[in-house]
Amino acid sequence: MSESSLATPGTSFDADLTGGRSKARGAKNILAAVLVSACFAIALIPLAWILWTVASKGLHLLLDINWWQQSQRGITSRTDGGGAYHALVGSLITALACAAISVPIGVLGAVYLVEYGRKGRLARAVSFMVDIMTGIPSIVAALFVYALWVTIFGFERVAFAVSLSLVLLMVPAVLRVTEEVLRLVPNELREASYALGVPRWKTILKIVIPTAFSGIVTGVMLGLARIMGETAPLLILGPYTKSINFNPFSGNMAALPTMINQDRTESLQPAVDRTWAAALTLVLLVLLLNIVARAIARFSAVRDR
Repeated sequence: MSESSLATPGTSFDADLTGGRSKARGAKNILAAVLVSACFAIALIPLAWILWTVASKGLHLLLDINWWQQSQRGITSRTDGGGAYHALVGSLITALACAAISVPIGVLGAVYLVEYGRKGRLARAVSFMVDIMTGIPSIVAALFVYALWVTIFGFERVAFAVSLSLVLLMVPAVLRVTEEVLRLVPNELREASYALGVPRWKTILKIVIPTAFSGIVTGVMLGLARIMGETAPLLILGPYTKSINFNPFSGNMAALPTMINQDRTESLQPAVDRTWAAALTLVLLVLLLNIVARAIARFSAVRDR
């Protein structure tokens, strides 16, 4: 026999074996895709159900212009009408005050851990404390600020105290996400900058942070989404009011979570309708913030030229 005729059976066997393995991998791939799609569909069911329930029961009030222009001052549980302007303003002021404190701390803390601390003792201690703060319940943060703000310093329960308690919840979220995206920045960019004689602080400011900016914005939005719906700090530190208040350092201030909590205790239909409408308003607010963040990240991201 020739060498070619002897090699033919082995070649055919190898081809059959390879084809069988390829078919098996294809079947496993299809099965995995089906399972992932099914899990995704199952996860969407409760989300769609919640959104449909909230929208169907609260949308009619949101379509009324008075909902966005009026407060609940003078409105009782038996009275139709009124709006969520006071609660919307209070939620935004509280969240912005919290973000103004949390974002610099979270971003600078992440920069220290990634660019300066590395594996030092202080960096390990900071990372450990951040891990602990990530799991702190909101009511514990509120009680801590209450003990410090009201009991020790004797200040009043105001919206700014609520923002301080929310800082304890937002900082870990911002810091962890920012730390991860900073680690994704290629070291070649840093080394190229150092080779040109650029100082480390300017490299971080001009190259590292702009490269990771979209991820940092995502971290900020995750932090805001973490705090926007918190109720415990508002109940403990920020008494509810039906009037409009723009000063977070004086007087009671409303917020959407406390408005929901206030109206849910009433069984009368006008109050129930306002509860659903306030819940839908909170959902739309968080959605709007995420859309704005995505737009900022898209138009501010560093692009290859």
